[in-house]
Formats: sequence, structure tokens, C-alpha cells
Amino acid sequence: MTDVTAAERELGNAFLPRFDAQGLLIAIAVDSRTREILMVAYMDEEALAKTRETGLAHFHSRSRGRLWLKGETSGHFLRIDEIRVDCDQDALELRVTPEGPACHTGARSCFYRTLDGDALVRNED
Repeated sequence: MTDVTAAERELGNAFLPRFDAQGLLIAIAVDSRTREILMVAYMDEEALAKTRETGLAHFHSRSRGRLWLKGETSGHFLRIDEIRVDCDQDALELRVTPEGPACHTGARSCFYRTLDGDALVRNED
């Protein structure tokens, strides 16, 4: 929708997602209970629609160029509890209940390391 004003998008009540030039917006998955950031991914219109329809997090895989249901191979689904929209509607916070680790490495969160100088140190928590 190109005729939407910034004020309508930022202050109005209508959901008017602002996809980037590649047709994507950022989706940040956050554990509903702990508020821990679990992962960051991208959604296109199809992924957003499937997420809203099914209650399971779907994303756009940039590497595979297709729709991706989180957990489709691992069984570690992210169940949507709430979708929050940022001020200019180009990013979403997905408050989720994770069914297992969120990271493909098996870590609970994709943010399992801390930068210490030039080294990455695995978090203890």
C-alpha cells in the first residue's frame, strides 16, 4: 500500500506492515514467559499470513528462497501467543511458547554466545 502516510502507519489502528525492497520484514521471536530473545528471522507476506492462520511461526528462508515453518524438521515449533508490531510496522515481536530449542545448533536461543574482545564466549545460562 503506497499511499499510506507515516502518521497512519505509526499512529493509526490499522495493521499496515511495511515490507522492505525484498518483500521482507524482521521477526524477533521472544519467549513469552522469560522474555528471552530466541531468534531473529524474516517474514514475507506468505509467512506472515501462515503464522496468523496457524498460530505457528513461519518465516521466509532467504537461503532456500521459500516458506519455512519453524520446527518442520526438528519438531521444535514456536507457538504464537502474541504478535507485537513496532512503531513503523517494519518489525514484529513474536511472543512465543517454544517447543524445544529455538536454535538449529540445539541451543535454547540463537543468542548463546557473548562477544568478549574479538572472541565469542559461550553463555553459561
